Amino acid sequence: MKVGVTMPVEDGLSARDFVRIAVEAEELGYDAVLCGEISGAEVMATLGMMAASTSRVRLASGIIPTTTRSPVLAAMGFATLSSMAPGRVVAGLGASSPIVVSEWHGRDFMKPLTTTRDFIEIFRRAISGEKTSIETETLQTKNFRLTIDPESELPIWLAAINDRMLRLAGAVADGVFLTWCPPSEVQQKVDLVRSGAIDAGRDPSDIEIVLSFWGFEGRGEDVAVVRERCRRSVLAYAMVPTHQSAFLQAFPTLFEAATAWEAGDRRRALELTGDDVLDAMCPIGPEGIVATRVAQYVEAGVDLPVVFLVGPGHSGPEPAIETMRSVSRGLALESA
Repeated sequence: MKVGVTMPVEDGLSARDFVRIAVEAEELGYDAVLCGEISGAEVMATLGMMAASTSRVRLASGIIPTTTRSPVLAAMGFATLSSMAPGRVVAGLGASSPIVVSEWHGRDFMKPLTTTRDFIEIFRRAISGEKTSIETETLQTKNFRLTIDPESELPIWLAAINDRMLRLAGAVADGVFLTWCPPSEVQQKVDLVRSGAIDAGRDPSDIEIVLSFWGFEGRGEDVAVVRERCRRSVLAYAMVPTHQSAFLQAFPTLFEAATAWEAGDRRRALELTGDDVLDAMCPIGPEGIVATRVAQYVEAGVDLPVVFLVGPGHSGPEPAIETMRSVSRGLALESA
């Protein structure tokens, strides 16, 4: 069984902590280590340190926006990583959200589907080493040629949460990166990915199905703290306009909760984000709960379940490491 982990990038950890977690994940038998990029560690630098400290695990961005870097700058970064860890690097890309793109980075968040398609087209040409001059609907580059050899093929995972992006993943990516998706909803999303692949003349079995979910195994007060922390995160992500439609099946009270939140009634909004919603999205509890969810995802058709490591917050890397160890035991992963 292949299982991955994603760094707890919202837990206030240092780059040294992330490297420690990555090394431990490799030793415990995990297949992949992912690092996202929100408002803390910069992903390329972090993955570079992980590449220098590991020798087997796949290393992936999970996920970087297609609007905060140009496609040729992204190609330079991933080629650099791949030259350090040939055959182990994956470019995880996604459209992100208006908050990250427009409010934080001051860039336009327009036509996310088209921009993502255009980004991948230019990125693939650039990473191949060919001289690239292309003007798409949303992006362009002229006379660019990469001067570092990535030394191996560099697959792309495309983050997709709505129907059109799921189809695009099947059409242009090597894998789809699902998130906020209970096991009961996996099949309908995978069907859309496969449909996109078939429409593009591709073999749908070539598309790797990757799914990231927040998980924590612990005891006592830590479990209660993490549950409330994740409840807020579920609500925050569900209220993002580009994400809302994907949450409705598991979160039928979403619009009522969002209305309460925007009116300043935070308590009511969180009450409407009930335990059933939280449990569908985030397995949090005693030893075995995350491992059980991993097995459910594999049974549902996921090739690589990825545990987004989450802890009580600002408590060092130990909660993440303990969850990794517990899940590794539960799944009988082969240690290095």
